[in-house]
Amino acid sequence: MTTTPQFMITNRNRQGAGLGITHDVLKYFEADPDADPAVFRSWSELTADKFKLRLQQLAMKFPLIAEEDNEDQKHVSLFVHGYNNDWKAAAGRYAEIKRDVYDASDLGLLILFTWPSDGSVAGYLPDREDARDSAQDVATLLTALNTHLLDLQQTAVATRDPKKFCRAKVSVIAHSMGGFVMQKGLAIAAKQLNSPQLMTLVHQLVLVAADVDNDLFQKDKPLDSDGSLMANLCYRIGCLFTGLDEVLGASAGLKHFGTRRLGRSGLADKSNVWDNVFDQDVSSLIDLSQKTHSAVFDSPSTRELLEKILRGVDRGHLPT
Repeated sequence: MTTTPQFMITNRNRQGAGLGITHDVLKYFEADPDADPAVFRSWSELTADKFKLRLQQLAMKFPLIAEEDNEDQKHVSLFVHGYNNDWKAAAGRYAEIKRDVYDASDLGLLILFTWPSDGSVAGYLPDREDARDSAQDVATLLTALNTHLLDLQQTAVATRDPKKFCRAKVSVIAHSMGGFVMQKGLAIAAKQLNSPQLMTLVHQLVLVAADVDNDLFQKDKPLDSDGSLMANLCYRIGCLFTGLDEVLGASAGLKHFGTRRLGRSGLADKSNVWDNVFDQDVSSLIDLSQKTHSAVFDSPSTRELLEKILRGVDRGHLPT
């Protein structure tokens, strides 16, 4: 097992010896591989430029991979947590995914993006507004990433040196309402970038128990709709769902924003979605002794599935 440094980006406010539930400016942190991420003194704050440089330094150490071995290419990934998560809970979940998926499989770097969820069951509607308010911050990160990727590509072409191409895939794991954060963030980024057609910004977006509309990705929606813009910026979008999800199944009147939840029912019409979007029912793979809303992260079989999706294994060859 390899161990990599821990990274965190947050738009939460500083509160006492930790982070609060109020929206604030983006802040960037790094921690040692073996530090407890739920202890705030473990983290060292970096400027945005130093954070970017640190990621570049580590990513440039990734091996160059032949095209036929692209599933072995390493990742720089973002984990976006869901609602009802204070920063400590988000950091704890991040540490588990990093240990069990990324470090265990030598997959690359994982960054926690923690947004100001209230960390309260009663905070569902406030959290949804916080998620919407965090979308611009996600778009800021994505547009900066787009600029960096373009710079690398242009340098490699100008110097005719393939070693200067980006050595990492960019991927995102979004859980629960974190899927809504990414939905709005990607839509804003696409509009700011004028819907670029020649570059993949996110290679693999995995929506786990996504608290978004299940008709989000239908092709008959307008081209400037959120789902269409997301499909344009991402190489592939995988949606993991289970009808056993007790969180998305509860308080239906409160959470029923127009359609059923993608993370509970899967895609509304599988024959009418963009061809780089797919769903998979994980009901038979999860450990039913765990809480089903987060069981994808707690079950060995679904952690394997998550890893294979991130690596880019064809959907017809994923564990079922």
